[in-house]
Amino acid sequence: MGFRDRPIDVTVTTLPLQANREPAGNIRDKRERTMPKEAIHPKYENIHVKCACGNAFDTRSTHKGELVVEICSACHPFFTGKQKLVDTAGRVERFRRKLAGSDAGKAAAAAKATAAKAAAVKETAAK
Repeated sequence: MGFRDRPIDVTVTTLPLQANREPAGNIRDKRERTMPKEAIHPKYENIHVKCACGNAFDTRSTHKGELVVEICSACHPFFTGKQKLVDTAGRVERFRRKLAGSDAGKAAAAAKATAAKAAAVKETAAK
């Protein structure tokens, strides 16, 4: 009789069921047994919010007192669809002057080039 010809003993053993046993991970019972701590949360009250654009509204927050913001939904470009540039120490105006100067310089160079081409065409036509 070879290795593969031996009879196999297959016996299944099961543990006896316990009738009054609760599942180990019963979360609901744990939540019901432990109460949250009282008086640890900040007060959530109505506050008044003012924006730099002049808009004012009331909301609820844990912040104490009045809240002053620089930008709100009434003046933010995402909500209004308009771009509003906030000039910080004249930087926007300085950029616009620089941009206008470069555009004027490009226009002057293009005008000189067209004048030179026109003069060259007149000389060749005169010959």
